[in-house]
Amino acid sequence: MFRLQSSKVLAVDMTGDAVKAKNGSMVAYDGEMAFKKLTGGGEGIRGMVTRRLTGEQMTLMEVKGHGTCFFADRASEINLITLQGDKLYVESSNLLATDGGLRTGTTFTGLRGASQGNGLFTTTVEGHGQVAVMSDGPAVVLRVSPQYPLSVDPGAYVAHRGNLRQSFQSGVTFRTLIGEGGGEAFQIRFEGDGLVYVQPSERNTIAGDV
Repeated sequence: MFRLQSSKVLAVDMTGDAVKAKNGSMVAYDGEMAFKKLTGGGEGIRGMVTRRLTGEQMTLMEVKGHGTCFFADRASEINLITLQGDKLYVESSNLLATDGGLRTGTTFTGLRGASQGNGLFTTTVEGHGQVAVMSDGPAVVLRVSPQYPLSVDPGAYVAHRGNLRQSFQSGVTFRTLIGEGGGEAFQIRFEGDGLVYVQPSERNTIAGDV
């Protein structure tokens, strides 16, 4: 159903089924399509409360029909991820599209969101199907194992999946080590067994000068 027309354009072939995508990301389509605006942050009352508490601004649209729909956003690189009953945690700004049958929601992630100014919650996607995630430059997939925990710059973090524990560590920063100063005040540490997706470019963070 999902395929890459190029590294920056997602093509979704549809036969009457639905896809959820970032609002405004449709760039072209052929065939007959219907569009409906959805509200991000999860379904039901819990999603409404979460959005009110966090100011979550992720807005999705549902596209349904017959034909091919093309999606892109700010010439970002697109990465396809297949879920087989597991859960993906992804920054809302990096989520481009999901299969219509996948469940989206939010989960509390603690200090990282507060320090970045992106709210205290990360978007979750779970079920069986495909997800298109955006990154600034081709995403790098890093394996975390019990023997090899991973620390990630918060501005480079895109998504993660698997049996991972998240914590936050401060101290000497990555940029301080290369003499630039004013670097990130903390890093995200992952322990357990799973995959972490990072981008080779950083989004702006509030924590840089703390």
